[in-house]
Amino acid sequence: MKREFHHIGIPTTLRQAEEIHLPEAKLYITDANKSEHRIEWLRFEADSPMHDLLKLTAHVAYTVEDLDEALKGKCVIIPPFAPMDGVRAAFIKEGEAPIEYLQFKA
Repeated sequence: MKREFHHIGIPTTLRQAEEIHLPEAKLYITDANKSEHRIEWLRFEADSPMHDLLKLTAHVAYTVEDLDEALKGKCVIIPPFAPMDGVRAAFIKEGEAPIEYLQFKA
C-alpha cells in the first residue's frame, strides 16, 4: 500500500498561533501545511481522551488511499475518526512510536 509523508506532529504545552480546536478530542492543532517543515503542533486539554502515547511522543503522519485497508494487521491505538470535514484519520503503534494515517476525500 502506497503511503506518502504528510507531517510530523509534536506535542506541546505552549499556545501556538492560529490553533485549530478539535472539541471532541479536546485538542488544539496547527496546520502542518503552513509550516515550512510540515510540523503540526498538538496542545492537549487536561482531560483529552486521546491516547497517552500521542500526548507524550511525536508522531509521523502519512496519507493513504484506503484507511481501512492500511489498518489491516496493524496495532491500532486510535480507531478511525473524522477530525474535520473531508478527513479520516487513525493512529497505529509501531514499536513505541505513534504513526498517523490520513485519508482525504477526493
